[in-house]
Amino acid sequence: MRARFGRALADPIRCRILLALRQAPAHPADLADALEISRTRLSNHLACLRDCGLVVAVPVGRRTRYELADGRLGHALDDLRAAVVAVEADKACPDAIEKGCC
Repeated sequence: MRARFGRALADPIRCRILLALRQAPAHPADLADALEISRTRLSNHLACLRDCGLVVAVPVGRRTRYELADGRLGHALDDLRAAVVAVEADKACPDAIEKGCC
């Protein structure tokens, strides 16, 4: 599961999809509009997230709605975002200004 989670988070668009679904379930057309990406591109990313077991497709009439496969994923995403912010805040290189790194 960890490898699948890492694979899903390796792409910025998939991260944005997960964060959007963390807020609320959504239909693909609405997600594509909100994320300003094509429906085809979104569909490919949703397929990856489904294959990884992170999102599920829920039939709603003639449409399909996507949501996180487990509510705990939302908490995990929050924790991961907080950890990344903490790491970036601590990432102070003494040569950062001179060398333009970090």
